[in-house]
Amino acid sequence: MAEDFSRAVDDGIKLSKRIYFGKDRAVAPPNPVVPMAKSARALLPSGPMVYAVIQDPGIVDNPDIPSYQPHVHGRCDPPALIPLQMNAIAAEVDCHLDTAFITVTGVWRVHCIMGSRSCDCRLAVPMGSRGSILGVEIEVPRKSYSTQLVVMDDDTKKNESGTSLQNGGFVNSNIFTLTIPKIDGGTNLSIKISWSQKLVYTEGEYCLDLPYTFPDFVNPAGKRLSKKEKIQVNVNALPGSEILCRTMSHQLKAMKRHAGSMGFLYDAEVLSWSKTDFRFSYAVPTNYINGAILLEGASMHDFDQRQMFYIYLSPGDIKRDKVFRKDIIFVIDISGSMQGKLIEDTKSALSAALSKLNPDDSFNIIAFNAESRLFSKTMELASKDTVERAIEWINVNFVAGGGTNISHPLNTAIEMLSSAQSSVPIVFLVTDGTAEDERQICSMVKNHMADGESICPRIYTFGIGSFCNHYFLRMLAVISRGHYDAAFDVDLVEPQMLALFDKASSLVLANITIDIFDDLDEFEVHPSHIPDLSSGGPLTISGRYKGSFPETVKVKGILADLSNFAVDMKIETAKDMPLQRVSARDQIEILTAQAWLSENKQIEQKVAKLSLQAGFMSEYTRMVILENDHLKKVKESGKKEASKKSQPQYEENVQGQRMILLPHLGVGFGNLKATAENTPPGDVSKVPEVAEIFKAASNCCSRMCSYCCCMCCIDCCSRMNNQFATALTQLCIGLGCFGCLTCCSEICCSGNDG
Repeated sequence: MAEDFSRAVDDGIKLSKRIYFGKDRAVAPPNPVVPMAKSARALLPSGPMVYAVIQDPGIVDNPDIPSYQPHVHGRCDPPALIPLQMNAIAAEVDCHLDTAFITVTGVWRVHCIMGSRSCDCRLAVPMGSRGSILGVEIEVPRKSYSTQLVVMDDDTKKNESGTSLQNGGFVNSNIFTLTIPKIDGGTNLSIKISWSQKLVYTEGEYCLDLPYTFPDFVNPAGKRLSKKEKIQVNVNALPGSEILCRTMSHQLKAMKRHAGSMGFLYDAEVLSWSKTDFRFSYAVPTNYINGAILLEGASMHDFDQRQMFYIYLSPGDIKRDKVFRKDIIFVIDISGSMQGKLIEDTKSALSAALSKLNPDDSFNIIAFNAESRLFSKTMELASKDTVERAIEWINVNFVAGGGTNISHPLNTAIEMLSSAQSSVPIVFLVTDGTAEDERQICSMVKNHMADGESICPRIYTFGIGSFCNHYFLRMLAVISRGHYDAAFDVDLVEPQMLALFDKASSLVLANITIDIFDDLDEFEVHPSHIPDLSSGGPLTISGRYKGSFPETVKVKGILADLSNFAVDMKIETAKDMPLQRVSARDQIEILTAQAWLSENKQIEQKVAKLSLQAGFMSEYTRMVILENDHLKKVKESGKKEASKKSQPQYEENVQGQRMILLPHLGVGFGNLKATAENTPPGDVSKVPEVAEIFKAASNCCSRMCSYCCCMCCIDCCSRMNNQFATALTQLCIGLGCFGCLTCCSEICCSGNDG
C-alpha cells in the first residue's frame, strides 16, 4: 500500500501541472521531485499532509484563475493524489514519563480543483515510535467532521461489509490516513490531529522524533511571504527530578522550569515550512536504579472507581559490565512465508546479534518450519570461532520453506535452558505465522515457569507482519517475564529485531517483586508477571487498587552479580499528569491478550470500556467519522421541536449527522489460512476474479488474438472521445451487415447446389 500511495502522489504532482497560476513570474507551480530522489516510497508523507483525491482529471484547475484548458477524457484509476497547499501549521507536545501526546493544527487549501467542482480529500498523518491515533477534527464551511470510537456491536458488524479502505486506515505501520468526502474547490480545511507515541530511550536519554518535514510543493503558490511556525513542548518527568536538555533540531526557548517539569517554545517567521523533523532529547541523570510510584483517584465518569497507581522504575546510569550473563537460544521461523528479503534480513539481524555476545555467554539456534533443526545439541560458548561457525550454519540452513510448528522448538529451547545457572536464560522467538495450538503452548510455558528464587527462562517474542497472532506472542512474554516487540513493515525487521536483542542482552535487575500488593484490596496489576529491568529503557507497571498505600514501598530484585537488591520508592500524587492516558495503551494490549487466552467476554467488554474512556483504539472498538451538516441542522431545527416527543433520543442526537465507518484498525488475532498458504507478510489480498461474462468474452477473444481481450477493449473504449466512438460504431454496423450479406449468399449458393 505504501508503494501505491507514493505512485498516486507522483501522478498527482504530474497532474498538477495543469494548474494555471497567472502571468506573474513570482508565482510558480510546485517543484517536481528530482528524478534521482525518486524511489518506491520517496513521496510518502514526512509530516501531516492533505491530498486532493482525483478521479476525474478534468476538474483539476485553479479555483481562482480558470485556465480553460482542453477537456481531459478518461479517469484516474487508481485516483491520483495532489498535495494541497498548507497555509498554517503548529504543534503542541506533552511528554509524560515515556509517552508523548502530540496535537497538530493546520490549515490546508484545495487549490487544485475548479471552484464549481468538489473532490474527496485525504489526510495522511505519519507518527513516531509505537504511534497511536487519538482523534481528528476537521472544520470546513457549513460542515464539520470528527472521529469517534464506538463499540463493535451487532449493528456495527452489519455495516462492516460496506466499509472501504478508501475511507481511512494505515498505509504502513506508522502512517494513518483519513478521507474527507466532497470538499469544494478553493475551500480551506482547518484540521486538528491528536496522537500518542513512545519516547525512545537511548543511552540514558529520552528522545522525541516528530515527523515534521514538508516538501516545497506544499508551500502556497505566490510571492514568498513569511509564515509563522510554532512548536510547544512540555516535559513532565519524575516528581522532583532534574531535567537536562540534550539536543534540539529547532531553536527552542525555555519558558518554564520546575523540579520534574520544563516547558519550551519554538516560534519563528519562516519563508518555507520546516525541512527537518522535530527532534528533542533530554536526560534525567542518576547513577543508580530509582523510580517513583504515582497515585491518581478515579474521576466521576470512570467505569472503574478504584484508584490508579503507576510504578516507574529507571535503570539509571548502569555500566555495561554490570549486566547479567546470558544463556540464549534463538528460535527462528524459516517457513515458506519467510522467503526473499524477509529471511535475508532475519539472517543479517541474527548474525549481528551473535557478534554482540560476550565470550562468557552461551547460545544455541533452532530453525523451525514443520520440523526443527538445531545448531548444536548442547549450549555453546560465544567464542569467536563458534560464532563464525554459527553464521556459516545459518547461511546453509536458513532456507525458507514448509509450514509452521512453534510448540516443539519452543519446548525444546525451554528444556535446554532449565538447568541454566548464574545467568538469565532467554528464548528469543521470531515468527511471522499463527499456530492452531497457541493456547496449549501458553499452558505449557506456564507449567515450566516455577515460582521461587531461581531465574526461569524468559521468552522474548518478535512478531513479523499481520498474519501472526501478536496477542499470543505478547502473552508468552508476559507469562515468562520477557518482552515483546513487532515489525509490521518488512523494512523494519532487522533494526527492530536488533533493538529487542539489545534489551534482552542488557538486563540489570531480575525477579522483581513489590511487597505492597499483598496489603491492597481488589488490586489489579499490568503486567501480572513483572518483567526484568534493562539498561535499555525504563520499566512501567500500572493498575487499580482499593485500600491505602504506605508512605514508601520496597522494590526487591536480583542484580547481575546475583546479590539481592532493594530500594525504597516514595509515593507521589500525580500532578498535571494523566495517568490513565499514559498507561491506557499498554493496559489495553495486555488485557486483550488475557481476553484472547481465556476467551473471556467480560474482559473484552472491559477493554472496550477502557478504549472508549481513554481514546485508544482496541480490537473491540471501531473508529468512525461523524459528519455534522450545520446547514441541515438549522433547517431541521423547527421540525425537531415539533416531533421531539415522538422521536427516540438517539434520533434526536443524529439530526444533520452522518456516520462513516472506517475499516478495522486493529492488528487482529492472526491468520491461520495465510500461515497455511505461506503467504508472505505484506501481501495484499488477491484481487477478486472478474465476472463470468468477462471470462467468456476473454476466452472468445483469445481464440481470435493471443494478445487482446475484451477487458482490454473495455479499457480502451473508456478512453475514446465521442467522434471516434461514433465512427467505430458505424464501422461495426457495416461489418455486421457485410457478414449478414455473406451468410445469405452462402445459403443461396448451397440451395442452388441442392
